[in-house]
Amino acid sequence: MMNFAELTPPDYVKYRPYFKDQCYELCAYSLSSAISWKNDRYHSLAAEYNNMLLIAAEFYVGSSNRYLLLPVSFGKKTPPHELVTIAELSGYTEFSFVPESYVTHFGEDEILRHFKIMPQGAYDDYVYRVTDLAELKGNRYSKKRNLIHQFVRDYVDLGRVSIEPISAANTDACLEFLEEWCIERSCDAEDQVDLACEKQAAANTLTHYDAFDLTGILLRIDGKVSAFGISAPLTPDMATLQYEKAIESIKGLYQYFDNACARMLFSGYTWLNKESDMGIPGLEKAKRSYHPERMIRSMRLVLKG
Repeated sequence: MMNFAELTPPDYVKYRPYFKDQCYELCAYSLSSAISWKNDRYHSLAAEYNNMLLIAAEFYVGSSNRYLLLPVSFGKKTPPHELVTIAELSGYTEFSFVPESYVTHFGEDEILRHFKIMPQGAYDDYVYRVTDLAELKGNRYSKKRNLIHQFVRDYVDLGRVSIEPISAANTDACLEFLEEWCIERSCDAEDQVDLACEKQAAANTLTHYDAFDLTGILLRIDGKVSAFGISAPLTPDMATLQYEKAIESIKGLYQYFDNACARMLFSGYTWLNKESDMGIPGLEKAKRSYHPERMIRSMRLVLKG
């Protein structure tokens, strides 16, 4: 029997062991992210079953819009025929955020025996080499370096900039900045649902920051928080840049801070996952401008009737 219950911050310690050697490279498989993405439209639930952790998504509007992630089980991949059993027992007939590597591993023909495979392009993740973003070498990053030099000249060299780790002592300042960022981006507008949900997830993360295994930094200009970034472990050699917010109107700030995040938040990792663009053209352009090494394709598996 599967007893699903709402995921809450205290569950992080309880369920964290399932994510040891976690093998799926989509950002949806970050436990802290699954817990924090909760708002008035959406929430996550979890259940333990046969040495696996099942994470489900439910929407308050549209009861048919519900799904499971792939089971998380100490680095093991659950074969398609077992997914069928889980779908039938749980009542969830769809698995979302299925990385393309899962389809490749078990074979499209085997999966198509049980499921329809549908692309989820707005949620493909952008993956970069940590060294590329930390060093910004070569002609392809010349514009980024120029913007960084301008920011250094106008702010850093004048002693106006400081960077510090995020901790319980400064999360309130980050939350205040998040509200300013939201106003600048009009993220509470009716046509900006994804940005509003992301803002709420970031606020949830900051509010419960000490409950999770996260690494974060904030940047102050003249003592005021003007950017923050938070990373979370994903696989043994990859971490996600779960949140990266900066005042857009300050020239060169984003480029300077992005470089600082790559240098300071990803020690010991080969790959930096900047998550998806959620189908937002401006985000797609920004993420592509940093020349991803590869994309992690996202799929939906829908149980055949």
